[in-house]
Amino acid sequence: MPDPAPGPQSVDRALEILDAVAEAARPVTAKALARQLGCSLSTVYHLLGPLTARNHLVRTADGYALGPQALALHRSFQRYLRVGPGIGESLLRVRRATGVQAYFTAYRDGGITVIDSTRPTTATATATDAPFAIGPEVRAHATAHGKVLLAQLPRVARRRYLDTHGMARLTERTITSAERFASELARVRDEGVAVSVGEADPAYSCLAVPLPGPRPGGVLHALSVSLPTSEFRRRHGELRAVITRMAARL
Repeated sequence: MPDPAPGPQSVDRALEILDAVAEAARPVTAKALARQLGCSLSTVYHLLGPLTARNHLVRTADGYALGPQALALHRSFQRYLRVGPGIGESLLRVRRATGVQAYFTAYRDGGITVIDSTRPTTATATATDAPFAIGPEVRAHATAHGKVLLAQLPRVARRRYLDTHGMARLTERTITSAERFASELARVRDEGVAVSVGEADPAYSCLAVPLPGPRPGGVLHALSVSLPTSEFRRRHGELRAVITRMAARL
């Protein structure tokens, strides 16, 4: 692959390097980045310079890793999504009380994002540890946290979201009918809780509740848990009680 020309292509390649380092389980060498991105080693070094100078990356004895600016960006993103203090500790409390994975999700400006979770971040962590990863949620129609957020939106905003992201069939249980989904969200609003039983992943189910109170800037928040589908019906009531209590505290 030819090296990018100066300008937008170089910016895009620099962001690819940043993403590759962020997704890696350990520091990444410049040679490994060049192989992964399909570009020359000189191009990689040329782009690593400003990334390290601005503290987005740091150079270690084993390669390049995320730098302190990543934390600053994360904090800015949390402010944008109106995330209050203590969310991480609250998720850990849910985890300790239930033994299942917990998640904090937000809606703002047409997007839904999993902001924090108790999902393991080790090199060996996979979707079998927890089915939802931190980052943009592209399966909102099939997840409990997505449903509970969409249920709170005005009709126009909800229709715009679904028109943009669609309702792909992920499993045989995924709701793909707009009429049936509208009925599902009406039930969520009435009961104050959303469930997804194998709709995003047949092996996993999830349960979510909204966080109460006004959120400036049109931000909506949800607290949720996931567990194996085989355990869901037996533990549904227990988990609902735990996350409802925690949501009220938040």
